Amino acid sequence: MIAAQTNPSLAEHVRAMRAHFDSVILPLWMGPGFNGALGLPYESLDAATGKPLPPARYRAMACARQLYVFAQATGNAAATHADRLFESMCRVFRDERGGWVYSVDVDARALDESQDLYTHAFIVLACAAYFQRSRNAQARKLMLATASAIESRFKTHDGLYHAALSPDWQTPLRPPAQNPMMHLTEAYLAAAQVAEPALFAQHLRSLAQGVSQFFVHGPTQCISEALQGTPGNRLEPGHQFEWLSLVHGAAQVFEGLELVETLPRAVRWSRKHGVDVQGPGVLASLDESGTIVDETRRIWAQTEYLRALAVLGELPALESGLASFRAHFLHETGWYECLDGQGAVVRADMPSTSPYHLATCLAALPNVV
Repeated sequence: MIAAQTNPSLAEHVRAMRAHFDSVILPLWMGPGFNGALGLPYESLDAATGKPLPPARYRAMACARQLYVFAQATGNAAATHADRLFESMCRVFRDERGGWVYSVDVDARALDESQDLYTHAFIVLACAAYFQRSRNAQARKLMLATASAIESRFKTHDGLYHAALSPDWQTPLRPPAQNPMMHLTEAYLAAAQVAEPALFAQHLRSLAQGVSQFFVHGPTQCISEALQGTPGNRLEPGHQFEWLSLVHGAAQVFEGLELVETLPRAVRWSRKHGVDVQGPGVLASLDESGTIVDETRRIWAQTEYLRALAVLGELPALESGLASFRAHFLHETGWYECLDGQGAVVRADMPSTSPYHLATCLAALPNVV
């Protein structure tokens, strides 16, 4: 189906969003957003000026997300930038224990040396994407080594994964949580495209079963942020949309699992209770009864909603969603990270981590043009 023939308005929104990403957002992070002396992306830019905010740290996860973005982007300049990011990621953040330093200070000295699952997942994802782009054998080797460390170090006796461990891997610092396990799912799906597909499929099915058993909230079928039974647990609509896109895109891997059945119900509930289609979009979080916990509209949740609509082929909703997103969240020199329920800006910076969400959303949109 070609949207230009069936829905010119939708096609124009897709073209405009992609043009904004290519001509405005990517140049920000190859230029003022990149610390050439350290070879690392700054953590955040001022939304009004596009200049870097004074850094307090640099995170491995942020570098990996930027590597993923530029490994996916077209053109020689993006490829060269991806090369630089990969070299810096390995040089600055790889530790002698076989893991990855969480963050370094402004002089690139180790700051937080804890072993963080979220970070390790993005290393795997970035290395998979970079290997596909560059065919650099070191990227594939690091991807496999990091996945092996995740399986041997982070995995719990019940098949879940600790969210964080001490620097020496010996002490759990944070219990299993939804978000790092979701990004581990994303990372293993990408890894399976370049190595050991049967092994990664086995890991993915085990992970999905663990999520169904320990994180799915029965009445709503939503995947909660913390383990079921945790006081004050939250449901984030954006994460239901993100999970749906991941599982929907790998139907053969997850075939027959309970998560395949529950996610569409979770998405329906989230659209009913957590999306303001007349306003700035997807709310940040609800409690398990559907009461709003945080009404902030974060840009990443909007992109995951749009991505899910594209995956599901809901073109009228996608058209209106893209129109609202462009009107509320994009501006001439970048984007707005967070809005309140009335559409007012409540966060005046542009983090280096957000282009990743725009990139994954854009990657889904060609399916409908």
